[in-house]
Amino acid sequence: MLDSEGKVIYVGKARNLKKRVRSYFSKKQAAMKTRALVRQIRSIEVTVTHTEGEALLLENNLIKELKPRYNIVFRDDKSYPYLYLCSDQDFPRLSFFRGARRGKGRYFGPYPSAGAARRALNLVQKLFQLRQCEDSFFKNRSRPCLQFQIKRCTAPCVDYIGKSEYAEDMKYAVMFLEGRNEDVIDALLTPMQAAADKLDYERAAHYRDQISNLRKVLEQQHITTPKGEIDIIACSMYSGMACIQIFYIRGGLNLGNRTFFPGNTKDSLSEDIVTAFISQYYLSARSDRQIPPTILVSHKPDGQDMMETVLSSQSGRKVKIQQAVRGERVLWMKMAMENAAIALQQRQRQKENHHDRLDALRQSLCLEEAVERIECFDISHTSGEATVGSCVVFGSEGVLKSDYRRFNVKNVAPGDDYAAMQQVILRRYTRMKKEEGKLPDLILIDGGKGQINRVRESLQELQLDNIALIGVAKGLGRKPGLEVLILSDGRKEVRLAANSAALHLIQEIRDEAHRFAIFGHRQQRRKKRNRSVLEDVGGIGAIRRQQLIRHFGGMQGIASAGIEDLAKVSGINKNLAQKIYDAFHS
Repeated sequence: MLDSEGKVIYVGKARNLKKRVRSYFSKKQAAMKTRALVRQIRSIEVTVTHTEGEALLLENNLIKELKPRYNIVFRDDKSYPYLYLCSDQDFPRLSFFRGARRGKGRYFGPYPSAGAARRALNLVQKLFQLRQCEDSFFKNRSRPCLQFQIKRCTAPCVDYIGKSEYAEDMKYAVMFLEGRNEDVIDALLTPMQAAADKLDYERAAHYRDQISNLRKVLEQQHITTPKGEIDIIACSMYSGMACIQIFYIRGGLNLGNRTFFPGNTKDSLSEDIVTAFISQYYLSARSDRQIPPTILVSHKPDGQDMMETVLSSQSGRKVKIQQAVRGERVLWMKMAMENAAIALQQRQRQKENHHDRLDALRQSLCLEEAVERIECFDISHTSGEATVGSCVVFGSEGVLKSDYRRFNVKNVAPGDDYAAMQQVILRRYTRMKKEEGKLPDLILIDGGKGQINRVRESLQELQLDNIALIGVAKGLGRKPGLEVLILSDGRKEVRLAANSAALHLIQEIRDEAHRFAIFGHRQQRRKKRNRSVLEDVGGIGAIRRQQLIRHFGGMQGIASAGIEDLAKVSGINKNLAQKIYDAFHS
Protein backbone atom coordinates (compact mmCIF):
# COMPACT_ATOMS: atom_id res chain seq x y z
CA MET A 1 0.00 0.00 0.00
CA LEU A 2 1.45 3.34 -1.11
CA ASP A 3 0.70 6.96 -0.20
CA SER A 4 0.39 9.99 -2.48
CA GLU A 5 4.19 10.29 -2.76
CA GLY A 6 4.58 6.66 -3.82
CA LYS A 7 6.12 5.66 -0.48
CA VAL A 8 5.26 2.18 0.82
CA ILE A 9 3.34 2.56 4.09
CA TYR A 10 2.17 -1.03 4.62
CA VAL A 11 3.11 -4.54 3.45
CA GLY A 12 0.82 -7.53 4.00
CA LYS A 13 0.14 -11.03 2.74
CA ALA A 14 -3.02 -13.13 2.48
CA ARG A 15 -4.23 -16.43 1.04
CA ASN A 16 -7.42 -14.66 -0.11
CA LEU A 17 -6.12 -11.24 -1.16
CA LYS A 18 -9.49 -9.86 -2.23
CA LYS A 19 -11.07 -10.62 1.12
CA ARG A 20 -8.06 -9.22 3.02
CA VAL A 21 -7.95 -5.90 1.13
CA ARG A 22 -11.73 -5.47 1.35
CA SER A 23 -11.51 -5.75 5.16
CA TYR A 24 -9.43 -2.55 5.31
CA PHE A 25 -12.20 -0.55 3.66
CA SER A 26 -15.06 -2.06 5.65
CA LYS A 27 -17.28 0.35 7.57
CA LYS A 28 -17.03 -1.95 10.58
CA GLN A 29 -13.29 -1.32 10.81
CA ALA A 30 -12.84 0.35 14.21
CA ALA A 31 -9.08 0.38 14.84
CA MET A 32 -7.72 3.92 14.70
CA LYS A 33 -4.42 2.74 13.27
CA THR A 34 -6.19 1.03 10.35
CA ARG A 35 -8.39 4.07 9.70
CA ALA A 36 -5.32 6.30 9.62
CA LEU A 37 -3.67 3.89 7.17
CA VAL A 38 -6.68 3.78 4.86
CA ARG A 39 -6.89 7.60 4.70
CA GLN A 40 -3.35 7.71 3.27
CA ILE A 41 -3.63 4.89 0.72
CA ARG A 42 -3.50 6.12 -2.86
CA SER A 43 -2.52 2.92 -4.67
CA ILE A 44 -2.01 -0.78 -4.01
CA GLU A 45 0.59 -3.00 -5.67
CA VAL A 46 0.21 -6.79 -5.73
CA THR A 47 2.82 -9.54 -6.05
CA VAL A 48 1.62 -13.13 -6.59
CA THR A 49 3.81 -15.94 -5.24
CA HIS A 50 3.67 -19.68 -5.82
CA THR A 51 3.19 -20.64 -2.16
CA GLU A 52 2.21 -19.12 1.18
CA GLY A 53 5.75 -19.76 2.37
CA GLU A 54 7.14 -17.59 -0.42
CA ALA A 55 4.65 -14.88 0.51
CA LEU A 56 5.79 -14.97 4.15
CA LEU A 57 9.46 -14.67 3.15
CA LEU A 58 8.73 -11.86 0.72
CA GLU A 59 6.69 -9.97 3.31
CA ASN A 60 9.50 -10.30 5.84
CA ASN A 61 12.16 -9.10 3.36
CA LEU A 62 10.06 -6.09 2.28
CA ILE A 63 9.35 -5.05 5.88
CA LYS A 64 13.05 -5.30 6.74
CA GLU A 65 14.06 -3.30 3.67
CA LEU A 66 11.32 -0.65 3.49
CA LYS A 67 10.35 -0.29 7.19
CA PRO A 68 6.75 0.74 6.35
CA ARG A 69 5.15 3.14 8.80
CA TYR A 70 2.12 0.97 9.63
CA ASN A 71 3.84 -2.42 9.96
CA ILE A 72 4.97 -3.80 13.30
CA VAL A 73 8.75 -3.50 13.02
CA PHE A 74 11.39 -5.20 15.17
CA ARG A 75 14.84 -3.65 15.09
CA ASP A 76 17.61 -6.13 15.85
CA ASP A 77 20.84 -5.26 14.05
CA LYS A 78 23.23 -7.13 16.32
CA SER A 79 24.87 -10.41 15.40
CA TYR A 80 24.71 -13.07 18.10
CA PRO A 81 27.82 -14.34 19.93
CA TYR A 82 28.95 -17.96 20.08
CA LEU A 83 31.67 -19.96 21.80
CA TYR A 84 34.04 -21.46 19.23
CA LEU A 85 36.22 -24.53 19.79
CA CYS A 86 38.65 -24.97 16.90
CA SER A 87 39.39 -28.53 15.76
CA ASP A 88 42.63 -28.26 13.76
CA GLN A 89 45.12 -27.83 16.64
CA ASP A 90 46.85 -30.12 19.14
CA PHE A 91 45.57 -27.98 22.02
CA PRO A 92 42.32 -26.43 20.74
CA ARG A 93 41.36 -22.97 21.93
CA LEU A 94 37.89 -22.12 23.28
CA SER A 95 37.06 -18.52 22.46
CA PHE A 96 34.34 -15.89 22.18
CA PHE A 97 33.17 -15.58 18.56
CA ARG A 98 30.87 -13.34 16.58
CA GLY A 99 30.38 -13.48 12.81
CA ALA A 100 29.96 -15.98 9.97
CA ARG A 101 30.64 -19.53 11.16
CA ARG A 102 33.12 -20.72 8.53
CA GLY A 103 36.05 -22.04 10.61
CA LYS A 104 36.58 -25.72 11.35
CA GLY A 105 35.36 -26.79 14.75
CA ARG A 106 32.34 -26.61 17.07
CA TYR A 107 30.14 -23.56 17.68
CA PHE A 108 28.07 -23.37 20.86
CA GLY A 109 25.19 -20.91 21.16
CA PRO A 110 23.93 -18.49 20.09
CA TYR A 111 23.99 -16.56 23.36
CA PRO A 112 21.56 -13.68 23.89
CA SER A 113 24.34 -11.22 24.72
CA ALA A 114 28.10 -10.89 24.84
CA GLY A 115 27.87 -10.89 28.65
CA ALA A 116 26.09 -14.25 28.69
CA ALA A 117 28.65 -15.76 26.31
CA ARG A 118 31.58 -14.47 28.37
CA ARG A 119 30.04 -15.77 31.60
CA ALA A 120 29.75 -19.22 30.02
CA LEU A 121 33.33 -18.93 28.75
CA ASN A 122 34.64 -18.01 32.20
CA LEU A 123 32.69 -20.87 33.75
CA VAL A 124 34.15 -23.41 31.32
CA GLN A 125 37.62 -22.01 31.93
CA LYS A 126 37.14 -22.34 35.69
CA LEU A 127 35.77 -25.90 35.46
CA PHE A 128 37.94 -27.43 32.74
CA GLN A 129 40.87 -25.00 32.30
CA LEU A 130 40.95 -24.94 28.49
CA ARG A 131 43.18 -22.30 26.96
CA GLN A 132 41.63 -19.10 25.62
CA CYS A 133 44.73 -17.19 24.52
CA GLU A 134 45.44 -16.12 20.93
CA ASP A 135 47.57 -18.50 18.85
CA SER A 136 50.37 -15.92 18.52
CA PHE A 137 50.52 -15.62 22.33
CA PHE A 138 50.33 -19.41 22.79
CA LYS A 139 53.20 -20.21 20.39
CA ASN A 140 55.67 -17.77 21.91
CA ARG A 141 55.50 -18.69 25.60
CA SER A 142 58.58 -19.86 27.49
CA ARG A 143 56.86 -19.99 30.88
CA PRO A 144 53.22 -20.22 32.08
CA CYS A 145 51.17 -17.05 32.18
CA LEU A 146 49.01 -15.72 35.00
CA GLN A 147 46.06 -17.92 33.94
CA PHE A 148 48.01 -21.00 35.06
CA GLN A 149 48.82 -19.44 38.43
CA ILE A 150 45.16 -18.69 39.19
CA LYS A 151 44.11 -22.17 38.01
CA ARG A 152 42.30 -21.10 34.87
CA CYS A 153 44.59 -22.93 32.42
CA THR A 154 46.74 -26.08 32.49
CA ALA A 155 49.60 -24.39 30.54
CA PRO A 156 49.72 -26.56 27.40
CA CYS A 157 51.93 -23.84 25.88
CA VAL A 158 54.89 -25.11 27.93
CA ASP A 159 53.88 -28.79 27.95
CA TYR A 160 52.61 -28.87 31.54
CA ILE A 161 49.80 -31.12 30.26
CA GLY A 162 49.83 -33.84 27.63
CA LYS A 163 47.61 -34.02 24.54
CA SER A 164 45.56 -36.93 25.87
CA GLU A 165 44.86 -35.22 29.22
CA TYR A 166 43.96 -31.97 27.48
CA ALA A 167 41.68 -33.87 25.08
CA GLU A 168 39.91 -35.40 28.09
CA ASP A 169 39.28 -31.95 29.62
CA MET A 170 38.06 -30.76 26.23
CA LYS A 171 35.65 -33.71 26.00
CA TYR A 172 34.12 -32.81 29.36
CA ALA A 173 33.86 -29.13 28.33
CA VAL A 174 32.01 -30.08 25.15
CA MET A 175 29.61 -32.29 27.12
CA PHE A 176 28.98 -29.40 29.52
CA LEU A 177 28.30 -26.94 26.70
CA GLU A 178 25.93 -29.47 25.14
CA GLY A 179 23.96 -29.53 28.39
CA ARG A 180 24.98 -33.08 29.38
CA ASN A 181 25.85 -32.05 32.92
CA GLU A 182 24.82 -35.27 34.64
CA ASP A 183 26.88 -37.24 32.12
CA VAL A 184 29.91 -35.08 32.96
CA ILE A 185 29.45 -35.70 36.68
CA ASP A 186 29.10 -39.44 36.13
CA ALA A 187 32.21 -39.44 33.93
CA LEU A 188 34.25 -37.54 36.55
CA LEU A 189 33.30 -39.91 39.39
CA THR A 190 35.29 -42.80 37.87
CA PRO A 191 38.70 -41.06 37.60
CA MET A 192 38.14 -39.46 41.03
CA GLN A 193 37.68 -42.87 42.62
CA ALA A 194 40.63 -44.29 40.65
CA ALA A 195 42.90 -41.46 41.84
CA ALA A 196 41.77 -41.97 45.42
CA ASP A 197 42.48 -45.72 45.20
CA LYS A 198 46.02 -44.88 44.03
CA LEU A 199 46.37 -42.50 46.99
CA ASP A 200 46.73 -39.60 44.52
CA TYR A 201 44.59 -37.38 46.72
CA GLU A 202 45.56 -34.15 44.99
CA ARG A 203 44.23 -35.45 41.67
CA ALA A 204 41.12 -36.85 43.36
CA ALA A 205 40.49 -33.45 45.01
CA HIS A 206 40.72 -31.81 41.58
CA TYR A 207 37.94 -34.05 40.24
CA ARG A 208 35.92 -33.54 43.45
CA ASP A 209 36.09 -29.75 43.04
CA GLN A 210 34.99 -30.02 39.41
CA ILE A 211 31.96 -32.08 40.41
CA SER A 212 31.13 -29.68 43.25
CA ASN A 213 31.32 -26.65 40.97
CA LEU A 214 29.18 -28.36 38.35
CA ARG A 215 26.46 -29.09 40.91
CA LYS A 216 26.49 -25.43 41.97
CA VAL A 217 26.00 -24.39 38.35
CA LEU A 218 23.00 -26.69 38.02
CA GLU A 219 21.47 -25.28 41.20
CA GLN A 220 21.74 -21.72 39.83
CA GLN A 221 19.84 -22.54 36.64
CA HIS A 222 16.24 -21.30 36.57
CA ILE A 223 15.46 -23.69 33.72
CA THR A 224 17.00 -27.13 33.33
CA THR A 225 15.83 -29.96 31.16
CA PRO A 226 17.64 -33.19 30.31
CA LYS A 227 17.94 -32.24 26.66
CA GLY A 228 16.57 -30.01 23.95
CA GLU A 229 16.82 -26.65 22.25
CA ILE A 230 13.85 -24.37 22.93
CA ASP A 231 13.01 -20.70 22.51
CA ILE A 232 10.34 -19.24 24.80
CA ILE A 233 8.58 -16.17 23.39
CA ALA A 234 6.28 -14.10 25.60
CA CYS A 235 4.40 -10.92 24.67
CA SER A 236 3.12 -8.31 27.12
CA MET A 237 1.16 -5.14 26.27
CA TYR A 238 0.37 -2.00 28.24
CA SER A 239 -0.99 1.39 27.21
CA GLY A 240 -0.29 0.92 23.49
CA MET A 241 3.26 -0.34 24.09
CA ALA A 242 4.41 -3.91 23.56
CA CYS A 243 7.32 -6.00 24.80
CA ILE A 244 8.61 -9.33 23.53
CA GLN A 245 10.75 -11.41 25.87
CA ILE A 246 12.63 -14.38 24.40
CA PHE A 247 14.46 -16.97 26.50
CA TYR A 248 17.06 -19.27 24.93
CA ILE A 249 17.43 -22.87 26.10
CA ARG A 250 20.32 -24.73 24.50
CA GLY A 251 21.45 -28.18 25.53
CA GLY A 252 18.93 -28.08 28.36
CA LEU A 253 20.45 -24.94 29.92
CA ASN A 254 18.97 -21.46 30.15
CA LEU A 255 21.47 -19.22 28.32
CA GLY A 256 19.59 -16.03 29.15
CA ASN A 257 17.06 -13.76 27.50
CA ARG A 258 16.65 -10.69 25.29
CA THR A 259 14.03 -7.97 25.29
CA PHE A 260 12.49 -6.34 22.21
CA PHE A 261 10.22 -3.30 22.01
CA PRO A 262 8.59 -3.30 18.54
CA GLY A 263 7.43 -0.12 16.85
CA ASN A 264 3.96 0.68 15.46
CA THR A 265 2.07 -1.53 17.93
CA LYS A 266 -0.79 0.80 18.80
CA ASP A 267 -4.19 -0.93 18.30
CA SER A 268 -2.37 -4.23 17.56
CA LEU A 269 -3.23 -7.54 19.21
CA SER A 270 -0.71 -9.70 21.04
CA GLU A 271 -1.25 -12.42 18.41
CA ASP A 272 -0.29 -9.97 15.64
CA ILE A 273 2.89 -8.95 17.47
CA VAL A 274 3.96 -12.56 18.08
CA THR A 275 3.29 -13.35 14.41
CA ALA A 276 5.38 -10.39 13.24
CA PHE A 277 8.17 -11.23 15.65
CA ILE A 278 8.51 -14.87 14.59
CA SER A 279 8.63 -14.05 10.89
CA GLN A 280 11.02 -11.09 11.20
CA TYR A 281 13.27 -12.70 13.81
CA TYR A 282 13.75 -16.18 12.37
CA LEU A 283 13.32 -15.62 8.63
CA SER A 284 16.25 -13.24 8.36
CA ALA A 285 19.04 -13.93 5.90
CA ARG A 286 21.58 -13.53 8.72
CA SER A 287 23.83 -16.55 9.10
CA ASP A 288 23.91 -16.39 12.92
CA ARG A 289 20.16 -16.81 13.51
CA GLN A 290 19.43 -20.31 14.81
CA ILE A 291 15.96 -21.84 14.63
CA PRO A 292 15.36 -24.38 17.44
CA PRO A 293 13.11 -27.42 16.92
CA THR A 294 10.63 -26.14 19.56
CA ILE A 295 9.29 -22.60 19.97
CA LEU A 296 6.96 -21.93 22.92
CA VAL A 297 4.74 -18.85 22.48
CA SER A 298 2.41 -16.98 24.82
CA HIS A 299 -0.09 -16.24 22.02
CA LYS A 300 -0.89 -18.36 18.99
CA PRO A 301 0.47 -16.74 15.80
CA ASP A 302 -1.64 -16.27 12.72
CA GLY A 303 -0.98 -18.96 10.10
CA GLN A 304 0.87 -21.24 12.51
CA ASP A 305 0.91 -24.28 10.20
CA MET A 306 2.36 -22.29 7.33
CA MET A 307 4.97 -20.72 9.65
CA GLU A 308 6.05 -24.15 10.90
CA THR A 309 6.47 -25.33 7.30
CA VAL A 310 8.62 -22.33 6.34
CA LEU A 311 10.73 -22.48 9.51
CA SER A 312 11.27 -26.23 9.02
CA SER A 313 12.39 -25.56 5.46
CA GLN A 314 14.78 -22.81 6.60
CA SER A 315 16.36 -24.85 9.41
CA GLY A 316 16.47 -28.20 7.66
CA ARG A 317 14.60 -29.98 10.49
CA LYS A 318 11.07 -30.14 11.81
CA VAL A 319 10.08 -27.05 13.81
CA LYS A 320 7.07 -27.01 16.15
CA ILE A 321 5.37 -23.88 17.52
CA GLN A 322 3.49 -24.59 20.76
CA GLN A 323 1.08 -22.30 22.60
CA ALA A 324 -0.69 -24.78 24.90
CA VAL A 325 1.94 -26.06 27.35
CA ARG A 326 1.80 -28.34 30.38
CA GLY A 327 3.96 -29.35 33.31
CA GLU A 328 7.20 -27.48 33.92
CA ARG A 329 6.80 -25.55 30.64
CA VAL A 330 3.89 -23.67 32.22
CA LEU A 331 6.37 -22.33 34.80
CA TRP A 332 8.82 -21.37 32.04
CA MET A 333 6.15 -19.41 30.19
CA LYS A 334 5.00 -17.76 33.41
CA MET A 335 8.56 -16.64 34.08
CA ALA A 336 8.90 -15.23 30.54
CA MET A 337 5.57 -13.39 30.85
CA GLU A 338 6.60 -11.87 34.18
CA ASN A 339 9.89 -10.70 32.69
CA ALA A 340 8.09 -9.13 29.72
CA ALA A 341 5.64 -7.32 32.03
CA ILE A 342 8.45 -6.01 34.26
CA ALA A 343 10.49 -4.82 31.27
CA LEU A 344 7.44 -3.04 29.88
CA GLN A 345 6.74 -1.32 33.20
CA GLN A 346 10.35 -0.16 33.42
CA ARG A 347 10.19 1.16 29.86
CA GLN A 348 6.99 3.04 30.64
CA ARG A 349 8.50 4.57 33.79
CA GLN A 350 11.61 5.63 31.86
CA LYS A 351 9.41 7.22 29.22
CA GLU A 352 7.39 9.13 31.81
CA ASN A 353 10.57 10.17 33.64
CA HIS A 354 12.11 11.41 30.38
CA HIS A 355 9.01 13.52 29.63
CA ASP A 356 9.19 15.00 33.13
CA ARG A 357 12.85 15.90 32.63
CA LEU A 358 12.13 17.52 29.27
CA ASP A 359 9.40 19.62 30.85
CA ALA A 360 11.72 20.57 33.75
CA LEU A 361 14.35 21.64 31.21
CA ARG A 362 11.87 23.86 29.37
CA GLN A 363 10.81 25.53 32.60
CA SER A 364 14.37 25.95 33.91
CA LEU A 365 15.51 27.66 30.70
CA CYS A 366 12.24 29.64 30.32
CA LEU A 367 11.67 28.29 26.81
CA GLU A 368 8.34 29.13 25.19
CA GLU A 369 7.93 25.91 23.17
CA ALA A 370 8.04 22.32 24.37
CA VAL A 371 11.39 20.59 23.79
CA GLU A 372 10.90 17.45 21.69
CA ARG A 373 14.31 17.12 20.01
CA ILE A 374 17.74 17.99 21.40
CA GLU A 375 21.06 17.79 19.54
CA CYS A 376 24.35 18.03 21.41
CA PHE A 377 27.83 18.59 19.93
CA ASP A 378 31.33 17.91 21.24
CA ILE A 379 34.89 17.94 19.85
CA SER A 380 37.58 15.38 20.69
CA HIS A 381 41.28 15.26 19.75
CA THR A 382 44.74 14.58 21.21
CA SER A 383 46.86 17.71 20.93
CA GLY A 384 45.11 18.52 17.67
CA GLU A 385 45.58 15.02 16.19
CA ALA A 386 42.61 13.25 14.52
CA THR A 387 40.01 15.87 15.47
CA VAL A 388 36.49 14.45 15.49
CA GLY A 389 33.16 16.17 16.15
CA SER A 390 30.11 14.31 17.45
CA CYS A 391 26.39 14.97 17.28
CA VAL A 392 24.04 12.96 19.50
CA VAL A 393 20.25 13.26 19.36
CA PHE A 394 17.60 12.84 22.05
CA GLY A 395 13.89 12.86 21.18
CA SER A 396 10.67 12.85 23.13
CA GLU A 397 11.09 9.08 23.72
CA GLY A 398 14.78 9.21 24.61
CA VAL A 399 17.97 8.40 22.70
CA LEU A 400 17.78 8.40 18.87
CA LYS A 401 20.96 6.52 17.98
CA SER A 402 20.01 6.19 14.33
CA ASP A 403 20.33 9.99 14.07
CA TYR A 404 23.80 10.16 15.62
CA ARG A 405 26.53 11.57 13.38
CA ARG A 406 30.32 11.96 13.55
CA PHE A 407 32.44 14.44 11.59
CA ASN A 408 36.13 14.14 10.76
CA VAL A 409 37.30 17.76 11.04
CA LYS A 410 39.64 18.87 8.23
CA ASN A 411 41.58 22.00 7.27
CA VAL A 412 41.50 23.41 10.80
CA ALA A 413 44.54 24.45 12.84
CA PRO A 414 45.41 21.71 15.37
CA GLY A 415 43.77 22.42 18.71
CA ASP A 416 41.44 25.15 17.42
CA ASP A 417 38.25 23.90 19.06
CA TYR A 418 36.30 27.01 18.05
CA ALA A 419 36.92 26.54 14.33
CA ALA A 420 36.35 22.79 14.62
CA MET A 421 32.97 23.32 16.28
CA GLN A 422 32.01 25.91 13.67
CA GLN A 423 32.87 23.50 10.85
CA VAL A 424 30.83 20.70 12.42
CA ILE A 425 27.78 22.95 12.90
CA LEU A 426 27.94 24.27 9.32
CA ARG A 427 28.28 20.77 7.85
CA ARG A 428 25.48 19.36 10.00
CA TYR A 429 22.83 22.00 9.36
CA THR A 430 23.74 22.81 5.77
CA ARG A 431 22.92 19.22 4.96
CA MET A 432 19.82 19.25 7.15
CA LYS A 433 18.47 22.28 5.27
CA LYS A 434 19.27 20.77 1.86
CA GLU A 435 17.59 17.47 2.71
CA GLU A 436 14.77 19.17 4.67
CA GLY A 437 15.64 17.07 7.70
CA LYS A 438 14.08 17.46 11.12
CA LEU A 439 15.64 20.36 13.01
CA PRO A 440 16.11 20.36 16.80
CA ASP A 441 14.24 22.50 19.29
CA LEU A 442 17.40 22.89 21.37
CA ILE A 443 21.13 22.71 20.59
CA LEU A 444 23.59 21.94 23.39
CA ILE A 445 27.30 22.70 23.00
CA ASP A 446 29.93 21.22 25.28
CA GLY A 447 31.88 24.42 25.78
CA GLY A 448 31.88 28.03 26.92
CA LYS A 449 31.31 31.47 25.45
CA GLY A 450 33.87 31.08 22.67
CA GLN A 451 32.16 28.03 21.21
CA ILE A 452 28.71 29.54 21.67
CA ASN A 453 29.67 32.73 19.76
CA ARG A 454 31.06 30.73 16.82
CA VAL A 455 28.03 28.45 16.72
CA ARG A 456 25.62 31.40 16.89
CA GLU A 457 27.40 33.01 13.90
CA SER A 458 27.08 29.77 11.92
CA LEU A 459 23.38 29.42 12.73
CA GLN A 460 22.74 33.05 11.74
CA GLU A 461 24.50 32.40 8.44
CA LEU A 462 22.17 29.45 7.86
CA GLN A 463 19.17 31.51 9.05
CA LEU A 464 18.52 29.08 11.89
CA ASP A 465 18.96 31.55 14.72
CA ASN A 466 15.45 30.77 16.01
CA ILE A 467 16.71 27.48 17.53
CA ALA A 468 17.48 27.68 21.24
CA LEU A 469 21.24 27.40 21.85
CA ILE A 470 22.86 26.53 25.20
CA GLY A 471 26.51 26.12 26.14
CA VAL A 472 27.39 23.66 28.93
CA ALA A 473 30.56 24.95 30.61
CA LYS A 474 32.27 22.88 33.29
CA GLY A 475 32.17 24.44 36.72
CA LEU A 476 34.81 24.91 39.40
CA GLY A 477 37.09 21.88 39.54
CA ARG A 478 35.14 20.34 36.64
CA LYS A 479 32.90 18.65 39.20
CA PRO A 480 29.48 17.32 38.09
CA GLY A 481 26.65 19.44 39.46
CA LEU A 482 28.57 22.72 39.15
CA GLU A 483 27.99 23.20 35.40
CA VAL A 484 27.24 26.69 34.11
CA LEU A 485 24.66 27.07 31.33
CA ILE A 486 25.48 29.86 28.88
CA LEU A 487 22.46 31.20 26.98
CA SER A 488 23.02 32.51 23.47
CA ASP A 489 20.27 35.15 23.72
CA GLY A 490 22.29 37.30 26.12
CA ARG A 491 20.48 36.31 29.29
CA LYS A 492 22.39 35.79 32.51
CA GLU A 493 24.24 32.51 32.99
CA VAL A 494 22.19 29.80 34.70
CA ARG A 495 23.33 27.47 37.48
CA LEU A 496 20.88 24.68 38.22
CA ALA A 497 20.68 22.82 41.50
CA ALA A 498 22.75 19.63 41.67
CA ASN A 499 19.57 17.56 42.17
CA SER A 500 17.69 19.27 39.31
CA ALA A 501 16.01 16.87 36.85
CA ALA A 502 16.82 19.34 34.04
CA LEU A 503 20.53 19.34 34.93
CA HIS A 504 20.59 15.53 35.09
CA LEU A 505 19.18 15.39 31.56
CA ILE A 506 21.76 17.92 30.30
CA GLN A 507 24.57 15.94 31.95
CA GLU A 508 23.36 12.69 30.40
CA ILE A 509 23.20 14.20 26.91
CA ARG A 510 26.56 16.01 27.30
CA ASP A 511 28.28 12.84 28.55
CA GLU A 512 26.83 10.82 25.66
CA ALA A 513 28.16 13.36 23.15
CA HIS A 514 31.54 13.21 24.88
CA ARG A 515 31.60 9.39 24.77
CA PHE A 516 30.58 9.30 21.12
CA ALA A 517 33.26 11.87 20.16
CA ILE A 518 36.05 10.09 22.06
CA PHE A 519 35.16 6.74 20.51
CA GLY A 520 35.32 8.23 17.00
CA HIS A 521 38.56 10.08 17.77
CA ARG A 522 40.25 6.92 19.02
CA GLN A 523 39.20 5.05 15.90
CA GLN A 524 40.66 7.76 13.66
CA ARG A 525 43.85 8.00 15.71
CA ARG A 526 44.34 4.23 15.65
CA LYS A 527 43.71 4.13 11.91
CA LYS A 528 46.15 6.98 11.29
CA ARG A 529 48.91 5.51 13.45
CA ASN A 530 48.53 2.07 11.90
CA ARG A 531 48.74 3.53 8.41
CA SER A 532 51.77 2.54 6.35
CA VAL A 533 54.05 5.27 4.99
CA LEU A 534 53.73 3.56 1.60
CA GLU A 535 49.98 4.26 1.51
CA ASP A 536 50.73 7.98 1.12
CA VAL A 537 53.01 7.46 -1.88
CA GLY A 538 51.25 8.10 -5.18
CA GLY A 539 51.46 5.18 -7.61
CA ILE A 540 51.90 2.54 -4.89
CA GLY A 541 48.90 0.27 -4.59
CA ALA A 542 48.25 -2.81 -2.48
CA ILE A 543 50.05 -5.20 -4.89
CA ARG A 544 53.21 -3.10 -5.13
CA ARG A 545 53.26 -2.63 -1.35
CA GLN A 546 53.21 -6.42 -0.93
CA GLN A 547 56.00 -6.82 -3.51
CA LEU A 548 58.19 -4.29 -1.69
CA ILE A 549 57.56 -5.91 1.71
CA ARG A 550 58.32 -9.39 0.37
CA HIS A 551 61.47 -8.17 -1.43
CA PHE A 552 62.96 -6.31 1.56
CA GLY A 553 61.46 -8.45 4.33
CA GLY A 554 59.46 -5.68 5.96
CA MET A 555 59.16 -1.94 6.46
CA GLN A 556 62.59 -1.59 8.08
CA GLY A 557 64.22 -3.07 5.01
CA ILE A 558 62.35 -0.64 2.74
CA ALA A 559 63.27 2.32 4.95
CA SER A 560 66.98 1.46 4.85
CA ALA A 561 67.07 0.72 1.08
CA GLY A 562 68.62 3.11 -1.39
CA ILE A 563 67.04 4.43 -4.58
CA GLU A 564 68.94 1.93 -6.75
CA ASP A 565 67.83 -0.98 -4.53
CA LEU A 566 64.20 0.15 -4.66
CA ALA A 567 64.30 0.41 -8.45
CA LYS A 568 65.30 -3.26 -8.72
CA VAL A 569 61.84 -4.35 -7.54
CA SER A 570 59.49 -5.36 -10.35
CA GLY A 571 57.14 -2.51 -11.31
CA ILE A 572 59.19 0.21 -9.54
CA ASN A 573 60.89 2.71 -11.84
CA LYS A 574 63.45 5.37 -10.89
CA ASN A 575 60.85 8.12 -10.33
CA LEU A 576 58.71 5.89 -8.11
CA ALA A 577 61.80 4.72 -6.23
CA GLN A 578 62.70 8.37 -5.57
CA LYS A 579 59.18 9.03 -4.20
CA ILE A 580 59.42 6.01 -1.88
CA TYR A 581 62.87 7.08 -0.67
CA ASP A 582 61.68 10.64 -0.02
CA ALA A 583 58.63 9.38 1.89
CA PHE A 584 60.89 7.57 4.38
CA HIS A 585 63.59 10.23 4.61
CA SER A 586 61.77 13.55 4.39
